[in-house]
Amino acid sequence: MGLGLRHFTNRIQEGECAGQPLLDTENGEALLRVQPAVAIVLGNLPPESPGTLFISSKQVVWLSGVDEGKGYALDFLSISLHAVSSDPEAYHSPCIYTQIETEGGEDEEPEDSDSEASENFNLSKITEMRLVPSDPSQLDILFNVFCECAELNPEPRNEQDDESEWIFGPDQMVDVVMDAETEEGSDWPVYENPANPIGHANGDHDLVRNVLELQIDDQRFEDAEEAEHGAHDACQ
Repeated sequence: MGLGLRHFTNRIQEGECAGQPLLDTENGEALLRVQPAVAIVLGNLPPESPGTLFISSKQVVWLSGVDEGKGYALDFLSISLHAVSSDPEAYHSPCIYTQIETEGGEDEEPEDSDSEASENFNLSKITEMRLVPSDPSQLDILFNVFCECAELNPEPRNEQDDESEWIFGPDQMVDVVMDAETEEGSDWPVYENPANPIGHANGDHDLVRNVLELQIDDQRFEDAEEAEHGAHDACQ
């Protein structure tokens, strides 16, 4: 499946699960959370009438509660960031905020419009989505499920990623970190979202730097201990 939002109408028609999304159970997809009474806001468009949110091990599916032919789906591989947003200046209702990776890049999203025009927007252009539960106390639960699913769907690895996984000896650690902290060598991504105090970037981009700094600190402690023992021996 491609990146970005897509329309979803494939519901189970019969049985106890009638009305729920039809999942790819043959390939291990499992339903993890069902949350009723959730409104969805796509980009700058007006909010949709509340529907039901289904979170599976591979995707987020929202199905309208008033129109059986309306629904949206988003793979977790397309979610670059998710957060709990409770700042009224960012949005008037507490919600789960997500940033979406699209195949079209940084295309402009549709502006506010009436309901008739909003039916014809291009989903591939949407880069933000908000999920607004009628019960805000469910936000932490939904956030934790999103985090769990993000771990189940790591970013695909490619040859460039493999080549960038370097192994350094102790003598090289200081030079590497000092180069990373200079203006020319600094290429460490930083995720900041002041309007969303609780957030999770779906990737371990800072892991290498944290490991480097940790190992350097350990090395400094060892050097300090050796210097202390040396001073003690000199006194004797």
